[in-house]
Amino acid sequence: MKNSIKVERAKKNITQAELANLIHVSRQTINAMELGKYVPSTVLALRLAKIFEVEVSQIFILEESDWT
Repeated sequence: MKNSIKVERAKKNITQAELANLIHVSRQTINAMELGKYVPSTVLALRLAKIFEVEVSQIFILEESDWT
């Protein structure tokens, strides 16, 4: 699953550590999500959307390979 967390973070001018503090996870979790190594829970995705003031579907892009 692709995501635009890094792009959205840049728009808000916040670091991985700052974002992690805002949504109550570790900086390593933010890094793993940005690299596509970790898919967040629904609650975590909703927290990100609220921080970035966008819809979840604007952050996370479901790819065809995610269906198989």
